[in-house]
Parts: sequence; C-alpha cells; structure tokens
Amino acid sequence: METQRRSTPLGQWSLLLLLLGLVMPLATGQTLSYQEAVLRAVDGLNQRSSDDNLYRLLKQDLQLEVDEDPDTPKPVSFTVKETVCPRTTRQPPEQCDFKENGLVKQCVGTVTLDQASDYFDINCDGV
Repeated sequence: METQRRSTPLGQWSLLLLLLGLVMPLATGQTLSYQEAVLRAVDGLNQRSSDDNLYRLLKQDLQLEVDEDPDTPKPVSFTVKETVCPRTTRQPPEQCDFKENGLVKQCVGTVTLDQASDYFDINCDGV
C-alpha cells in the first residue's frame, strides 16, 4: 500500500513562518555600526586613491544622533593620515604605522549602515 502525505494549508504556513524566523536574524545582522561604516568608507577611499600609500583613520568626529534606518545616509566627518604601507599591500590599514610627516586629510560625507548596499559618498581635502 502506498501512503501519500498531504500537505495542509496550516502545515505550509508553519513551514513558511519557520523559514522566516530563520532568515530574519540574518537580515538584521547585516547592519553596520557607525564606526564600521566609517572604516569601510576609509577602505573605499584607499581603493580609489591614486596616492602611493594607504590611509588610516586618525580621528573620528563625534557621531550625530541619527535615525535607525540603515538605508538612510548618515553624515560622517573624520580625519585620515597616510601610513607607511604601500597601497598595493594586502595588510589592513589598522596594522600600518602612520608615516612621519604623512599627508593628513579631513573627510566629510555620508554613509549607510546597510552592509548589503555598502554606500558612501565621501570627499577628502588635505589639511
């Protein structure tokens, strides 16, 4: 005798809710902290820079009170300084020493905290 399993609408909804419950924590785990977003902006600055050496975060200005929506651009202001590490290195800038008399840049712009979008619009000028 062959047994057939019948899927009930209640069983389908239970499965759907279970799957949503598993996915939701992953989605909320993709929000960056303000500090992480600034560090990603510094990484982006290093990738787009034509300078010989990497820059590292020197000072982050105070964080403003911002809304909790990770997709809304947040204003940022920070200072970076040139390091001794060449831009072609695979070493993280945080592990590089600052270059003596290295170039210092003041950066302002916006970042989003949504890790998936990885959006930042930063302009830096020499100090």
